[in-house]
Amino acid sequence: MKEVLIKAAMVIVATFAAAVSSPSRAQEMDGKALFMKNCAACHQATGKGIPGAFPALAGSKFVQGKGGDVATVLLKGRGGMPDFSDSLSDRDIATVLTFVRGNWGNKADGLSEADVTALRAALGVEAFGNSAMSNKH
Repeated sequence: MKEVLIKAAMVIVATFAAAVSSPSRAQEMDGKALFMKNCAACHQATGKGIPGAFPALAGSKFVQGKGGDVATVLLKGRGGMPDFSDSLSDRDIATVLTFVRGNWGNKADGLSEADVTALRAALGVEAFGNSAMSNKH
């Protein structure tokens, strides 16, 4: 009986551990998928960019700096970089930035959907899904 209880406890612990770790793994996969779909053409799958054309994200001090500064680029664009305010939700922006800020040697904290939503409001960028023509890319 004791062995059965120990095995049952181990199964419960393993199931709980898998459930707890799944959201972050799922978010990482979602972040990678979003990056590949929206960013990799310019910044490359490796995050190394194309010198003279598209900046590297890997090892970038800017990318690892203030999360709000990086999110502002996605919400408003900068230089040749388009804004993604109409084509990515606040959750998607937070997810892709969390992926970028934590990969290729980058070691910055991620952003939450609430962080991006608050920044969008502070910048006066229209809420996602409110424009007549979404997805301008």
